[in-house]
Amino acid sequence: MAEEKAVPKAPQVRFRVDPAYAPAEKIARRLCLTLEQFRTCAHRLYARGFPLPDETTGMYHLESVERWSKRQRPDLFPELAFSVERLHVSPTKMSLGEKSRQAHELRRADRVQRQDLVELDREARERLRAERSATLRHGKSRKGPA
Repeated sequence: MAEEKAVPKAPQVRFRVDPAYAPAEKIARRLCLTLEQFRTCAHRLYARGFPLPDETTGMYHLESVERWSKRQRPDLFPELAFSVERLHVSPTKMSLGEKSRQAHELRRADRVQRQDLVELDREARERLRAERSATLRHGKSRKGPA
């Protein structure tokens, strides 16, 4: 008689799993809109930076919707608002002369490093040649005992 394999049972205790994504119906309800109202004003919401749905599932990321909602009230949530100062600060621009100078210095440093490596290689070869000639002069064989 063949033994039957025991099928594992589902755990008795289930843990709550909060979803990360929600369908358009749920997002509409979070905005206190019907699904039809949400669909009619969706293009205006997207123009204001409302998060787009996932391209594969069509679901909306709940946390990004929450953050967007809070950013609409910078008076209540200033830590999420964009700083006007950060928007106007641009990285320092380099003139073409400065860029050329920087490129020249990098090339020069690369040449110096290459010369140093060539010099080290030449010195190592000379040292090896000197060691070989010294062992030949003293009659010692580089090979081990026969």
